[in-house]
Amino acid sequence: MQELDLSLNHYLAIKEKLENILGDEKNFITNASNFASLIFHNLNGVNWAGFYFISNENLVLGPFQGKIACTRIPISEGVCGSCVKAKKAVIVPDVHKFPGYIPCDPSANSEMVIPVIYKNKIIGVFDIDSPIYNRFNEMEAEFISSLLEILMKSSSVDSIITYYELHN
Repeated sequence: MQELDLSLNHYLAIKEKLENILGDEKNFITNASNFASLIFHNLNGVNWAGFYFISNENLVLGPFQGKIACTRIPISEGVCGSCVKAKKAVIVPDVHKFPGYIPCDPSANSEMVIPVIYKNKIIGVFDIDSPIYNRFNEMEAEFISSLLEILMKSSSVDSIITYYELHN
């Protein structure tokens, strides 16, 4: 099994890469795409990483890395919906034991979903899956949340929010 690198130096290196990738780019979709790729390729034991954005009562698939994914998830369902309802990160050590789990990828065994917050409002979630049971922890959730804050501050977000509010 692949060794997991959970060191502070590893996370600081990812943060530095993110800041370099974002640079002066303001396009949110561009930056979110690179964000998903950065997480997917820099966290060991991850087989899917990506965004879902709120549109009415659904979470709609956004930029991601990994296998084909569910395109719409009702906010009332799954780990992603639980994250929106709880307004905080949700870590699931074994997705097969999670009530209402939505199996998009049969190889996923654990999941971590973090709210994407803009102007104190949840506009979506960032979802990470792993084939490794009990892969994620609170430290990673806090770290990814801090990276999402950098993404949101570095990007023009208002137009994407308007789009998802107007389009189902």
